[in-house]
Amino acid sequence: MPRNVDLVSALDAPVCKPAHEVALALVLHDGRWLVARRKSDAHLGGLWEFPGGKLAADETPAQAAIRELSEECAVEATLLHVLDPVTYEYADRTVRLTPVICAWTSGEPQPLCADVCRWVSTEELVRLDMPRVNATIIRAALERLGADGRTR
Repeated sequence: MPRNVDLVSALDAPVCKPAHEVALALVLHDGRWLVARRKSDAHLGGLWEFPGGKLAADETPAQAAIRELSEECAVEATLLHVLDPVTYEYADRTVRLTPVICAWTSGEPQPLCADVCRWVSTEELVRLDMPRVNATIIRAALERLGADGRTR
């Protein structure tokens, strides 16, 4: 019969968290940003986010961001800039987020995988209830583009 000490040691052992490579589409159109509100039953449900998702095999972050944008919001865009990845540790997972700044080319946002999709100004963007890591991403995007959020 196993000793209780062995059971306690096994329970105290570190647990490996899943790690995800995620691309985010930071889409600009006339100085406004596209955001989506996560469905309430999703991880971080009810928070606003940039469209995006996990990279498929052999897919670059730019390719994934453009694909996810179309799948999630029915919007098409072109690549402007790929920003440095940001790694964030949640209690149950680790995510490596690569922000991809894009320029809108076509499509009216539709919430295909979210509660709502809409365009917001930079002033509104920084006030939205978003995952904490997005503050770092927004700051990097604005540093790359300029404080007004318009492409240079």
